Amino acid sequence: MLFLKIYLLNPPFKEGFVRCGRWQGVTARGGTLDYPKWLSYTTGQLEDEGFKVKLRDAVARKYTLNDVLGEVEKFRPDIVVVETNFSSLKNDLNFVRAIKERLDNDIISIITGPPTVVYPEDILKNDWVDIIARYEYDFVVKDLVLALESGKDLKSVDGIWFKDNNKIIRNKDRKFSTSEELDNLPFVTRVYKDHLNIYDYYLSQSLYPEVQIFTGRGCIYKCTFCSWPTNLMGRVYRVRSIENIADEFQFVEEELPYVKEIFIEDDTFTIDKKRVRAFCKEIIERGIEIKWSCNARADLDYETMKLMKKAGCRLLIVGYESGSDEILKNIKKGLTTKKAREFTKNAKKAGLLIHADFIIGLPGEKHETAKKTFEFIKEIKPDILQVAVATPIPGTEFYEYVKKNDYLLVDDMCESIDENGYQKCIVSYPEFTKEDIEKWVNKILKSYYLNPSYVLTFIKGVIRGGGVDHAKSVFRAARDFFRYIKSIGQ
Repeated sequence: MLFLKIYLLNPPFKEGFVRCGRWQGVTARGGTLDYPKWLSYTTGQLEDEGFKVKLRDAVARKYTLNDVLGEVEKFRPDIVVVETNFSSLKNDLNFVRAIKERLDNDIISIITGPPTVVYPEDILKNDWVDIIARYEYDFVVKDLVLALESGKDLKSVDGIWFKDNNKIIRNKDRKFSTSEELDNLPFVTRVYKDHLNIYDYYLSQSLYPEVQIFTGRGCIYKCTFCSWPTNLMGRVYRVRSIENIADEFQFVEEELPYVKEIFIEDDTFTIDKKRVRAFCKEIIERGIEIKWSCNARADLDYETMKLMKKAGCRLLIVGYESGSDEILKNIKKGLTTKKAREFTKNAKKAGLLIHADFIIGLPGEKHETAKKTFEFIKEIKPDILQVAVATPIPGTEFYEYVKKNDYLLVDDMCESIDENGYQKCIVSYPEFTKEDIEKWVNKILKSYYLNPSYVLTFIKGVIRGGGVDHAKSVFRAARDFFRYIKSIGQ
């Protein structure tokens, strides 16, 4: 019997704050609230080992500091695991301090998340932080807790840094997970079912309610602005078996029958087209009917997308990033606008909806390139459009570029969001300023969604694969978007 009790916390912060996303930690303009995915995978691994755990998503449940402290005092854990991100780091460390003080320091604190890779020593300098778990921390935390339970020397646990007599001990990093290890993970959807309220979570592009899963980890591409390959999962793509993924789809259909869509969170689910086709055939052969969507790259062929549609795929989230080939080259995207146009035409022909992601303010951005992006958006007419200010995340090539050239406006990433948690522009170029970036983002979004022609795009999307539930999601996202516009005085 295992005796250690573990409390896993997504700490309170801004309303609707997404700590486990690919950016620095933000409140989404369209109202999206992600599951605490990584904490959930950690919870599942610890439960499978026999530990008593409690997973608390304080953001989703709207818990305050006092709510958390009261729960912790009642649960009396031996270990508290707290996830952090760059924009919420100070807040999250203060929560750890409050928990330690409430329990008279009779607890081991573990900090997880991307900042532990970039700022490990700064985090461990805080007296109330005992250990940091780096990169794929679900595996690292499991290994660590097993070592603590058995009394093993912590120097034997790969992936952690800790303090020994006020000296920081830097263990080697854990090797990234293997496909076999991913196949042996408990279904994260089981954790959602047992520990969370599924109706708390919402993706603006997905049918509601939805669940988020990973079928693989890591990304082979070299985009200069992306944080997860650098600070979390690495650049080698490891995948679960087709059978294992289909088993989880069946679990959702049978155990969570009210869930209307599964979103595949892999950085790029479509890296291996042969694997995608094999997955689709397995879903079809088993008679699985639940809708699903995924992150995709704008290089998919028509035949693969047609098969995806037949297997229940409804929507693709695509990182187009820019309508300028110059910008795409600068960020090492490895794609052209010509290829993206062809892909978009084929996706619509296959009956798939497109959620298009664009970024304004990447290296080399000018008024001319921003205009090209705007014209490109109007040409491809995505069903859902997201346009973000370019945010350099510590640890990425983009961050090093703007910092080296004095284009970065803040030293503290806590200043990269406003008082509501919305993303702020924190870069400014001599010929394309912070104000220019913000104006173009707001201009594109407002012009696209408020143009009467979008009504036709919306109707076509509903017919092509959305239906009434898609319409409901779009209206909900629109409500939250207009709330954002109001908050910034536009």
